[in-house]
Amino acid sequence: MINNTGGPAEGDTFDAGAGSILRQPKAVWATAGASVVAFMGIGLVDPILPSIAKGLDATPSQVSLLFTSYFLITAVAMLVTGFVSSRIGGKKTLLLGLALVVVFAGLAGTSGSVGELVGFRAGWGLGNALFVSTALAVIVGAAAGGSAAAILLYESALGLGMACGPLLGALLGNASWRYPFFGTAFLMAVGFLCVTAFLKEQPRPAKKTSLLDPIKALGHGGLASAAVSAFFYNYTFFTVLAFTPFVLNMTPYKSGAVFFCWGLLLAVFSVIVAPRMQARFGSLKVLGGSLVLLAADVLVLGYGNHTAAVVCTILSGAFIGVNNTVYTELALGVSDAPRPVASAGYNFVRWFAAAAAPYFAPKIEEWSDIHIPFVVAAITAVIGAVVVYVRRNALSHEAEELQPKHATEDSVTVFAN
Repeated sequence: MINNTGGPAEGDTFDAGAGSILRQPKAVWATAGASVVAFMGIGLVDPILPSIAKGLDATPSQVSLLFTSYFLITAVAMLVTGFVSSRIGGKKTLLLGLALVVVFAGLAGTSGSVGELVGFRAGWGLGNALFVSTALAVIVGAAAGGSAAAILLYESALGLGMACGPLLGALLGNASWRYPFFGTAFLMAVGFLCVTAFLKEQPRPAKKTSLLDPIKALGHGGLASAAVSAFFYNYTFFTVLAFTPFVLNMTPYKSGAVFFCWGLLLAVFSVIVAPRMQARFGSLKVLGGSLVLLAADVLVLGYGNHTAAVVCTILSGAFIGVNNTVYTELALGVSDAPRPVASAGYNFVRWFAAAAAPYFAPKIEEWSDIHIPFVVAAITAVIGAVVVYVRRNALSHEAEELQPKHATEDSVTVFAN
């Protein structure tokens, strides 16, 4: 459980990691299952982007706005989620987020123009932000066997969702680009019913979160450095996610298979490989090296032949998985702000890059050629690594007394990771 400051309550078994990840109450499984579907929504449209463009007679830059509207709203919503959940409670916040996703995902499937679809994705982004920003705290609060098992369950749900989203998009999208949206609405409706039935109302924090608390938290040099570096990294990440499907130009099935493999690597490297590499080499060396390797991978993706592009797309999942884990732990361990507040401020900054990349990558291609968006993405990854190196003292200043309070219990996504 979590105390009023956002840290583990007295007697919490986070470090012990007692209990099995599989021995959890129904409330935890209901929330984790809904989390899988929520994260599926991020990559759901990847395999069907070309199909959407064809079906709605839209350009790649117009269709890429599906990501821009989604993540722009997600970024702004990071300032709102803590404000809402600290006032109405965790369960009601989850249900509000799920309800919004059900409504807007369903409406997205009825879109008659790309403008309508972009607008409905924005509403979907608000619902998803409310849900995913609250889900981990709810899982940790309700889980049996300590926080370690709860976090592993949540991160597994994140990885599974990121892997299965493109697969679901391909399977349903092969018949019609509208079906993945209807499928997501249905699955989230099932999640809504499960959370309603199995999850008890969560206790509200003693201190309510204000809208400005996440902004104030960014006044800490270490947290601001992590957020700025993650901003440049996220531009690279979402160039791969949102622009590569147009470069690969494959059928929904083949594109879905590519991004399924990408998501599997992301999950494995995020949950299993990254912690072991950190223990051996240290977080900053791992992060800097991974960012440089991601930059090289993206360059080969942009300039190689079709086979090289497929291989490098899949391989990028490994570097992205490592980066997601290390960034989140840095952001939540580097300042003395309560974890939910630090997470909100950090995500508020970095998600703006997730909104920018899908918009600018196709525009850069229109202004130049298909290679240059990947050159820009490689440069932003290197800039992220430079920020880590230049600000290494601020980023490595994690006081020992803060570690129990800021352990990875709040690694909120893809997102948060």
